[in-house]
Amino acid sequence: MPYTLDAIKKRRSIRKYQEKPVPHELIQEILQAAGWAPSAHNAQPWRFIVFANPSVKRRLAEAMAKAWAADMAKDGVSVEAETFKLRVERFANAPALVLACLSMEEMAKPSDKERQQCERDLAMQSLAAALQNLLLAAYAKGLGACWFCAPAFCKETVREALEIPSEVEPQALIALGFPAEEPPAPPKKQFGDYCFRDRWGCKFS
Repeated sequence: MPYTLDAIKKRRSIRKYQEKPVPHELIQEILQAAGWAPSAHNAQPWRFIVFANPSVKRRLAEAMAKAWAADMAKDGVSVEAETFKLRVERFANAPALVLACLSMEEMAKPSDKERQQCERDLAMQSLAAALQNLLLAAYAKGLGACWFCAPAFCKETVREALEIPSEVEPQALIALGFPAEEPPAPPKKQFGDYCFRDRWGCKFS
């Protein structure tokens, strides 16, 4: 099996890491790989913020946890202290964090609302492609990584915690480190459950 397909199947979401730093050159390599992803108009609308400073990681983790607890309270759900702590430690203890942001600066700027939304959709798809590149590159370099969508639920909280410029929008957080676990493969849908075989004249064996 070609290595790329092998990596796609063997990569896992890693949430437990060894207590050692990730070399800067490794982070640079995987971010460069992310930058080779295809993008709409070749606009490359991704922006990445990397940080490993313990105090910054904890400040962000606590801010996001508070925002999450507030959201839960709106639904009438009380967050226990231990659960809140685990939520904080998940990010505060990761050796490195990569905040993936979206920029619309170089996307097309149509006049009507519908096409403006389409451009935003295209930018989001492009960022997702870059993140998949990042995850596969991390795996290829022997790192563990996990894609978290938490920033999408509290964008302004993340922006304030990290003093992010207004032209970029927080979207996702990638935790990075040398893996300290080997999780099994998660259950996946069968090919026939997500691919429309025998439709539109396209048939698969």
